Amino acid sequence: MSQKVLLNADEINITLHRLACQLIENHDDFSESVLIGIQPRGVHLSRRLEKILKEEYQITDLKTGELDITFFRDDFRRSEKTLQANTTKINFLIEKKKVVFIDDVLYTGRSINAALTAIQSFGRPKEIELLTLIDRRFSRHLPIQPNYRGRKVDAINTEKVKVNWVENTGEDCVYLVNK
Repeated sequence: MSQKVLLNADEINITLHRLACQLIENHDDFSESVLIGIQPRGVHLSRRLEKILKEEYQITDLKTGELDITFFRDDFRRSEKTLQANTTKINFLIEKKKVVFIDDVLYTGRSINAALTAIQSFGRPKEIELLTLIDRRFSRHLPIQPNYRGRKVDAINTEKVKVNWVENTGEDCVYLVNK
């Protein structure tokens, strides 16, 4: 198994600041917008963006949440192992809000499809956008594209994109792993 570095810590930091600036351009003060990290891996990215927006760009009225999609996936019954649900934390109304889904890697689009179904339990957003750190352009199963992307990666099905965050692995790095 070999791995190649796609983004190192400095490149991730630059990318996160660029994504934060793009969000500010489109959502101004975020009074009508909310950020929703998709469990489990989108939450780390969402928290990082929240920190940048609040501390470095003084966005004070920023609402963020976490959405579990475990039982909304179309493939959740195909595994023999028992599924462990993650926590959903949305303690605000999303009715008529602009929702930005945040996930680390966009691959087949099935996670986003599940998120679109899951969010309906919380009301009807005005619109939904997608922000992803890595956009795997090939192998999309559904016609889903990000509004904001950190980096496009052309990877084949035998390769995996692995995103490490200092909070859970001790390093900020994105790898392309050949199985």
